Amino acid sequence: MLAVRAFYMTETIYIALEEEGVAVRRPARAYRREDGRYIVLRPAAYDPAAETWRFPPGSTVEVERQETAGGEILAAVREVLEEDKGRRAV
Repeated sequence: MLAVRAFYMTETIYIALEEEGVAVRRPARAYRREDGRYIVLRPAAYDPAAETWRFPPGSTVEVERQETAGGEILAAVREVLEEDKGRRAV
């Protein structure tokens, strides 16, 4: 019997923080799905009382490449709702 193991690519994406007064993004690790979307992972030091992430760990998100002063990043731009999960990202 052949065992099949799923292989997931993890990448760093950037998630906007809410209630910061200025535009701030937190780098976060995320699984890249086959459809081009990402599942946000929970870092060990995650504290929802200290920071409010626009897309909390466990969220499935779509990303866009964005230019920043520090270079190009993958920015999480929208959450994928349950009814949209079967569609491919554009």
